[in-house]
Amino acid sequence: MRLIIVGAGITGAACAYTASGLGAQVTLIDAERPGRATAAGAGIICPWTSAVDDPAWYDFARTAAREYPALIAGLADQGEADVSYRRVGALLLAGTGDHPDQAQQLDQAQQLEQAQQLEQAQQLEQAQQLEQARQRIAARRAGAPEMGEVSLLDARQAQELFPPLRPGATAVHIAGAARVDGRRLAAALVQAAARQGATIRTDPARAAMLSCRAGRVTGVSVDGDLVEADAVVAAAGAWTAGFVEPAGVTVPVVPQRGQIVHIGLDGADTSRWPVVLPSATGHYLLAFDGSRVVAGATREVGSGYDVRVTPGGLAEVLNNALSVAPGLSQGTLLETRVGLRPVGPDIRPLLGPVRGVDGLVVATGLGATGLTMGPLAGAVAARAALGLPPEVDLGPFDPLRS
Repeated sequence: MRLIIVGAGITGAACAYTASGLGAQVTLIDAERPGRATAAGAGIICPWTSAVDDPAWYDFARTAAREYPALIAGLADQGEADVSYRRVGALLLAGTGDHPDQAQQLDQAQQLEQAQQLEQAQQLEQAQQLEQARQRIAARRAGAPEMGEVSLLDARQAQELFPPLRPGATAVHIAGAARVDGRRLAAALVQAAARQGATIRTDPARAAMLSCRAGRVTGVSVDGDLVEADAVVAAAGAWTAGFVEPAGVTVPVVPQRGQIVHIGLDGADTSRWPVVLPSATGHYLLAFDGSRVVAGATREVGSGYDVRVTPGGLAEVLNNALSVAPGLSQGTLLETRVGLRPVGPDIRPLLGPVRGVDGLVVATGLGATGLTMGPLAGAVAARAALGLPPEVDLGPFDPLRS
């Protein structure tokens, strides 16, 4: 079967890897546009801490996290042994509970006593928050044993794991959380797909257009030349809606800009530092080999396809990072990456065959959890395009829902 996949981010790359492994004749086309989400994404794999109340989303994310080790092992068998995936654990922090103005409004005689009382109240509040979070996460462990042990850490224990943390920061520790470099994983998937016979086309892909006739896809036109196919998977991230327009359908996906800062800590062994998830802000920190810490990220609705680094975005990321980990303040600002997350009408992926257009499958809309769910979404899309059971209930993920 001839299958064309448009988009070589994490989802499209995983689709090409799966489909070529199943024997399909695969062509992977990518425009290498600035702002691709995979190239900028942080790569946190820890869905169990999410407070999102959507069982379909959680089940998919949980399954995706569970299948990561098998994917990494399969790539290693293909010669792609180092894709940066590592199980490093995660620290879920309580809110800071800061009330600075209250202390400033006290007269001099009361300040010391009242400051001590405020600190005690804040510590109690944080302890209650963390215990509630620990219970909520631990309750999910029966259905997700891969999350590992869930435990409370005092400030000393937390700072031993992530030295730049602010003093006094207690945390819930989730042992099974992992991180991965999206660029390296996507590249490994593409290379493995090529070894399995996939054709990779990147240079001319800016002019790629879906071709349809009589309610069925016929292929993809690249610079005016039709590449024929029996099925097409649209995995073009935030650009997917424009690609599928010739089919006369509307996929409700739009770009959301995320600005992410990389900080160097000269001489620090950051290779096994855990992911840090401050529950009060939605921002995060994670570390990679090479003394590198990643701080993110903005979630800029209505950004369009603007991939600029902005002063406001940079300030938001750094202010949040330094409030949680002031020890990063003397690091080196290495770079800021900008990704356009593909977001749909809700938190669920836009995934599956398109009603009324034979041979067209959409795989996008993963939002901020693309590097968690992308490999599974790509594998599901490959199976759907090849007419095989997708092994996932695609009902909740209708790509044309609004």
